[in-house]
This record gives sequence, structure tokens and C-alpha cells, in this order.
Amino acid sequence: MNHESYLQRCIDLALNGAGNVSPNPMVGAVVVHNNTIIGEGYHQQYGEAHAEVNAINSVKDKLLLSKATIYVSLEPCAHYGKTPPCSDLIIESKIPNVIIGCKDPFAKVAGKGIEKLKKAGVNVTVGVLEKECLDLNKRFFTFHEKKRPYIILKWAQSQDGFIDKKRTDSCPTINWITQPNTKQITHKWRSEEDAILIGKNTAINDNPELTTRAVNGKNPIRIVIDKKLELPNDLKIFNNGSKTIVLNELKNEEKGSILCKKVNFSSFFDDLWSICAENDILSIIIEGGAFTLNQFIEKELWDEARILTGKPFFAEGVIAPKMNQEPTEQITFGKDLITYYKK
Repeated sequence: MNHESYLQRCIDLALNGAGNVSPNPMVGAVVVHNNTIIGEGYHQQYGEAHAEVNAINSVKDKLLLSKATIYVSLEPCAHYGKTPPCSDLIIESKIPNVIIGCKDPFAKVAGKGIEKLKKAGVNVTVGVLEKECLDLNKRFFTFHEKKRPYIILKWAQSQDGFIDKKRTDSCPTINWITQPNTKQITHKWRSEEDAILIGKNTAINDNPELTTRAVNGKNPIRIVIDKKLELPNDLKIFNNGSKTIVLNELKNEEKGSILCKKVNFSSFFDDLWSICAENDILSIIIEGGAFTLNQFIEKELWDEARILTGKPFFAEGVIAPKMNQEPTEQITFGKDLITYYKK
């Protein structure tokens, strides 16, 4: 196996931590001796051991470490956080060679781990499968470099391009567009992000719970825009399934799992980013209606879009948002079509 193969194994391992390690990045590591993997690990849970620790601890014959190479998808940390610095452990373990996928943009690391390793006489190579390693932690990098969460837009639309039927008193219930089984993939998407955001109208019209009940995975923090605090308390988003942040212009208040946060709607996005930073929200999936989605599209504040097209024709209703670029991928999921866009 070559360097790329071992780094790919690091990436594959790291993905096992998806949804469980934020606000930390996903990281995988393998220890290699004589072209054989003798240890591997990944960051499994926020606050617990990092990938390098798990990989080194899994090596049965520790004497081999002094003749081994450790591959890691992200620069080893050099600071004390929830756990001791991984660069120190590598040095203490007398591992002579370190192959790193990409540097860490986090201010407390940002090249310091590499510098510490080199000063200790470790041979360090950086940039193997760099593009893939950067993509692995696009949420983490976006948060630290752009000072905002990674934004994923998601909606379902009819064959003829409507996101919803016209709502009337005689038709107040949710208008399903996709097949029931598609919930499995959309709930998996939710489990991979820190938060999920909707507007007031979606909360009233659909009364969604915004949880991951169709899959095994953590529930995201729920964010709802309710400017005048007009939503009734018995809506599902106010149950104890997850924390709910209510963005409003009236008050700051915390009661149980409900956090009301006062924002200035003339600087809405700046205030939203600050609230996300306070609550360790590195990524948001936007599942609101057309108005909410279009606010993000018009400001170009998005990184991915995932559009589900179902079989129904509505003929009239609420027009779905439009993406002004070519899709990056299209796949069929049962009877539905999923179209992906990336900036």
C-alpha cells in the first residue's frame, strides 16, 4: 500500500465519528510498520480520546512504534483541550514518521502541531490526499475560516416545481411529496448536522418534530424563526426531543429545553452566526419553506443544496427555490430523485 491508501483508510475511519464529535473535527489515524497496519483508531466522541491516541493504544507491540509511521487525516493538536496534545503523545511514543492529510485551521493548532513534531526530530509529510481530507471536515473548516456554520439547504418539490400546495382551511395538513421511505435518508442527514432551521410558517403548517426518529442518530438542535413569539406552545418542536432555539425580536429567555434568543432582524445573519458560535453549532440544515430558503440563496449563504423531487404534480402552489448553477450529482432513491448542488 502507498501513502494515499493509508490516508484513505484514515478518512474511512474518521467518518465513523460523523454526528458524534462536533464541534471537534472528524479524524482517523493508522500506524504502519513494514507496510502492515499494526494499529488504527478514530475520534469517536467529543471530549474523549483523539484518533492518534486510539490508534497508538491499539498497537499490541509498543516496541514497534519506534520504527513505525503514523498516518493521520488532520494535523495532530499541540494544545491542552479536553485531552492532552496528540503531538506530545507521538513524540513520547518515539514514532519517527508522521504523514498528515491537511493542516488544522483552528487557531490553537494551525501549524503548531507540525512545528512541535519537527522540532522533536520527527519526519513530517503534509498534504497527502489533502483535498479529500479538507472535504472530510468541510463543516469544521467553514466554521473556523468563514466564521459561520456550514449551510445545507434541503427541500422537497413536486414534478412541476412546487414546494407546497396552496394552503386552505379545507386542506390544512402536510402535503407529502416524497415517499415514506425517503425519511430514512433525510433523517440520516439530520443526524449528521448540529442544527436544523425552519421558519414560523413551516412550524405552523407542517408541525414537524425535526428529530431523527427514523434512524439511529443524535437529534440536531432545532432553530425556529418566530419574530413576534406567536407560535403555540403545543407544537412538536417544543417537545423535549431536543433543544430548541427560538429566534425573535422580543426577549432572551431559557426555560427547560427552549432557548429564546433576541436578534436584530436587520442584521439577522450576523446575529445567527453569533448564536451558533455560542452553542457550538458548526453546521445547519435548512428545512424551511420557500421564503426562508430563498433568504439564504439570495445572500449566497449556503454550501450545499439537496433537492428531493417526488412523483406528485401540484399544478399550482408555492414555487420551489431555484438554483442558478448545474447540479453536481443526481441519484434515484426509490421513486424519488435527489439532486445535489455544491458551491
